Amino acid sequence: MGLISNLVFGRKRAARLRSTRRAALRLFFLQGLFPERLFGFGRVSLLSGAGAAAMLALWQPDAAALSGLGFSGKEPLRAAQTVSRQIPLCGAKARETCVVDGDTLWISGEKIRVADINTPETAQPGCAREKRLGERAKTRLHALVNQGPFQLKREGRDTDRYGRKLRVLVRGGRSLGQQLVNEGLAESWTGRRRDWCA
Repeated sequence: MGLISNLVFGRKRAARLRSTRRAALRLFFLQGLFPERLFGFGRVSLLSGAGAAAMLALWQPDAAALSGLGFSGKEPLRAAQTVSRQIPLCGAKARETCVVDGDTLWISGEKIRVADINTPETAQPGCAREKRLGERAKTRLHALVNQGPFQLKREGRDTDRYGRKLRVLVRGGRSLGQQLVNEGLAESWTGRRRDWCA
């Protein structure tokens, strides 16, 4: 098998494939997570690509097993998700669900960038005016998200270059970000940051 893999895939790629296959089998067998119903596949077919694909497709671990491996078991952020809980301002401790600034918040451990606006910076402002406006925008976003349930809607790309989820915050068909723009605390996002100190 190794010689054939070396000829077909090249030595380095074949070694990576074997290493990946061994790691997957180690996960299932050594961690004790292998489901009982898959023992019928047999060792030979498990080592083949089709056997591994079938094994992964049928495997449905419980949350307790995954948490032992470092997985949180949280539901991933969908393209449209309703948020209906109180959201505090972020503090010094770990960020799970909180408002960072006027255009950034955390929801269930996911960092969200409000996609349709840009607000003044609070962490590294360019001047005192930007800092004041940024604090006002943060306070207003905090108030808006706590006025009732709202939706996180994906429009366009899923993430930005920093890995933040890009979402528009919507309540009753209206953008919460646009509310900040209407109040002079944000600008509509055009792809470039404004100089709030000019």
